[in-house]
Amino acid sequence: MKLHSAFTRVGVAALAAIAAGCGKPQSQQQQQMPPPEVGVVTVQPHSAPLERSLVGRLSAYRSADVRARVPGVLQKRVYEEGSNVEQDQVLFQIDPDQLRAVLNAAQATLAQAEATYTNNHVAAERARELGPKGYISKSDVDNALAAERTAAAAVKQAKANVDSARINLGYATVRAPIAGRAGKQQVTEGALVGQGQATLLTTIEQIDPLYVNFTMSVTDMESMRKAKAAGQATLAAANEAEVRLMLPDGSTYAHAGTVDFSDTSVDPATGAITLRAKVPNPEHALLPGMFVSLNALLGQRHDVFSVPQAALQRDANGAYLLVVDADGKVVRKDVTTDGTQGGDWIVTGGLANGDQVVVSGLQRAKPGQPAKATPWQPATAPAGAAAAGKQ
Repeated sequence: MKLHSAFTRVGVAALAAIAAGCGKPQSQQQQQMPPPEVGVVTVQPHSAPLERSLVGRLSAYRSADVRARVPGVLQKRVYEEGSNVEQDQVLFQIDPDQLRAVLNAAQATLAQAEATYTNNHVAAERARELGPKGYISKSDVDNALAAERTAAAAVKQAKANVDSARINLGYATVRAPIAGRAGKQQVTEGALVGQGQATLLTTIEQIDPLYVNFTMSVTDMESMRKAKAAGQATLAAANEAEVRLMLPDGSTYAHAGTVDFSDTSVDPATGAITLRAKVPNPEHALLPGMFVSLNALLGQRHDVFSVPQAALQRDANGAYLLVVDADGKVVRKDVTTDGTQGGDWIVTGGLANGDQVVVSGLQRAKPGQPAKATPWQPATAPAGAAAAGKQ
């Protein structure tokens, strides 16, 4: 009986202990669990390039239509299609016979006018000598002088006709108005050109350098002006803003361009402002008409923060970051961003110097709850995979 009583007292004590343990609040059990570990980066303000990723289209630096300026039959093409030509280089030859005949006729008319003037001049000189002596009437003197003046005017008109005919004969040899790359021949040999209008023969385009035309929204332009007015940004001068082109294969074009034109009005159809940059093209790798992606470096943004892209989150209220404060608790901070650079978001507002931004372990970090902050390390490829990639 004593042994049974002893077992009974032990069992009652064990049950009481279990009941006491189960009666503890759940919050006390949670407090006993260690806080989750999160990877953080400590941010500091710095200056960053003020960039915009845009799309543009290339156009020739200079373009000139080569046209037939006089009527005639096209005899031959002298240049090679698609080749580079120099200024004043001969491109086409129009049949000059008709134009040469017009020049000869104009020269003959000039000779006749000069002969007439010579005769009238002699008669006028005689009238000037005899008139004061009373040998001829004043009326005859006036007639002689008028004939001289008329003949002199006819000589000037004939000379102008000769000059015009000589110019037209020169137009029979069609030359390049600018240096550049000559395009496809638009009219074949034997065709009648220049009849009533200047017939297009070919086009010459200068492609070194090239222009890249692009647009920027009024919203972006206004935000940059406000940032400059507030001292948060320094905008580059019109001839200092840099442009980097991205080729269709994803590589960056070797030569940087500079913005040389900004329109003074907004296009009502698109609500954007047109800009233009001049890009060197010494290897002729770029061609007019190509669409290209570009990064426009328009100045410097001051006192901004760079955070890894994985850290930024968005919800219905906008973009935000989770930060571990000085008390070791997670705090939500709503932020404003201004694009990306080198894989990081550029944050222009909402952060402070020394904030510990959570990058990894976001699913374990809850605003208002404690978290253990450890330095975040970017994920790297395994050594074996890296070695395999090199082979």
